[in-house]
Amino acid sequence: MSDRAYIATRKGLFEVYRTHEAWLLDQQHFLGDPVSMVLPDRRDGTLYAALNLGHFGAKLHRRDPGSKEWVEVAAPAFPPKPADSADPVEWTVKQIWSMATGGPDEPGVLWAGTLPGGLFRSADRGSSWQLVEGLWNVPERARWMGGGYDVPGIHSICVDPRDSKSVLVGVSCGGAWQTADGGVSWSMRAKGMKATYMPPELADDQAVQDPHRIVRCAGEPDKLWCQHHNGIWRSVDNGANWSEVKPAAPISNFGFVVAVHPQDGETAWFVPAEADSRRIPPQASLAVTRTTDGGRHFTAWRGGLPHQHCYDLVYRHGLAVSDDGQILLMGSTTGGAWLSEDGGGQWQTISTNLPPIYAVAFA
Repeated sequence: MSDRAYIATRKGLFEVYRTHEAWLLDQQHFLGDPVSMVLPDRRDGTLYAALNLGHFGAKLHRRDPGSKEWVEVAAPAFPPKPADSADPVEWTVKQIWSMATGGPDEPGVLWAGTLPGGLFRSADRGSSWQLVEGLWNVPERARWMGGGYDVPGIHSICVDPRDSKSVLVGVSCGGAWQTADGGVSWSMRAKGMKATYMPPELADDQAVQDPHRIVRCAGEPDKLWCQHHNGIWRSVDNGANWSEVKPAAPISNFGFVVAVHPQDGETAWFVPAEADSRRIPPQASLAVTRTTDGGRHFTAWRGGLPHQHCYDLVYRHGLAVSDDGQILLMGSTTGGAWLSEDGGGQWQTISTNLPPIYAVAFA
């Protein structure tokens, strides 16, 4: 059972640990610096932290198991842009937006998604990185566009636990893409999604979809969930087809984050916002919604969460679930952090005055 978690914020990385009575804030790292992503590698106990230092660029740090010291390692970087390139995108990493470990048969392998929309792979625990050119060079990338940021970005990396060479990624705004050969070749995997922000004739175009977040169920890998800009979608065939989830009485189908139960692909959690044009909790009351039957029915949980005058928004990586599917950790853009030990029914407050939270993860 998890007894430690990490909260990456605009002003540092914070640890949370379990006591007999509650979960409490513990150590701080990189205090004052924006930490855009945190990745605990459960294969060997290593911890990675990505920093976004503005003028000084994106940085990556590694803490080895048993050590208290952080070591700066290489950060993903694009090769020089060809002089004759017509690509309007600047080939400079603005931010490390997502990270994932390779499969259990790939010790030391890491994946990183960046702004702009580059996917990078490391085979040596972050000591060096290579741009996955197979995805970077797909012709459809010319149609990718920014979704929230000025440039497209890769925010979701889903490695198939059955086959480490099979990886699905989510791009805002560029749809979903999958490789079956470790990144050499890629195919679009956003069939069924619909972008109503586009002209009607382009709404079904897979290359312009904005999947805010995509997650895979580890225990049932063919089942994936997507919180899309225009609603909630799920796939039961490893992303080949997506079906829109239309619950009978949703609070809202707009939001940024989704988490899936590690063993039960029918169970997923969301944190709804009112609408794209009003990014606050509906009725200014924070809620977490959960389905246990594949999206046919949803329950809204508010126990322990702020019910009035709440304007917290939970971003793509702001909700994490433990390996047993019982403990959830949530962090907001307003610096609120809450934890539930009963699958989302009741929440305890960790803090209400942290810096804006970018990502949370269990050790």
